[in-house]
Amino acid sequence: MRLLEFARRVTERPEETAARQSAPRPGELRIIPVVGLPEIREGDDLAGLVAEAVGLEDGDVVVLAQKVVSKSEGRVVRLAEVDPSDRAREVAGDEDPRRVEVILREAARVVRVRPPLVIAETRHGFICASAGVDASNAPEPDMVVLLPDDPDESAERIRTRLHDLTGREDAVLVTDSFGRPWRQGTIDVALGAAGLEVMRDLRGTRDGVGYELHATVIATADEIASAAELVMGMLDGIPAAVVRGLEVAGDGRARDLVIPEERDLFR
Repeated sequence: MRLLEFARRVTERPEETAARQSAPRPGELRIIPVVGLPEIREGDDLAGLVAEAVGLEDGDVVVLAQKVVSKSEGRVVRLAEVDPSDRAREVAGDEDPRRVEVILREAARVVRVRPPLVIAETRHGFICASAGVDASNAPEPDMVVLLPDDPDESAERIRTRLHDLTGREDAVLVTDSFGRPWRQGTIDVALGAAGLEVMRDLRGTRDGVGYELHATVIATADEIASAAELVMGMLDGIPAAVVRGLEVAGDGRARDLVIPEERDLFR
């Protein structure tokens, strides 16, 4: 069989070799940047723009930066319309107190403050810097972008629209960059999910030497989010990617990734 395979490859044409080498292999992961998307505004058909920009296949995971989802949903605030409170002025220090005021309004709980930095828990249960409020890649100067009201619902709505447009059975992730305790740098995580398993529970399975796993649960959605980030990026103007080659179909929600309060050792 090896000789036959060698003979086939020796005689194949260059275009056949290129096609064979570029075709996904079993277990091989592809991450495709979605290029050419316009600046997203409130009311834009985000799913329609993605469907026009890239050819989707069944089983793809469409990864969308939270910013474009929020902008399409009108989750932006003009700082000129914000009247900062005394608390916001106190926390802001030399920074813009209007931005801090928006952060405090978005926070369900303030976890830590080191002026002007605020670590807060959002009403979604996420604990992150600035309650997810960010001025980068806002539609205009002196505007900030907020997290979607319900990122899981946003992902489900976009997934349904993509299916209506393409007929494909795909999954959708809404992602954002989060810092991590005890680790330098940020990494993209899943804020919203639809159509995939967000966690892969390996408890009760055994490894190659027979050891039974007791605590291993893989945060699949976060791993996909961070992988997709490698071809996206705030400075590159690529707010979406397609992750292809995974078998992750399921019905999980990103809210499932938030650790329950009774298991949170740091409250």
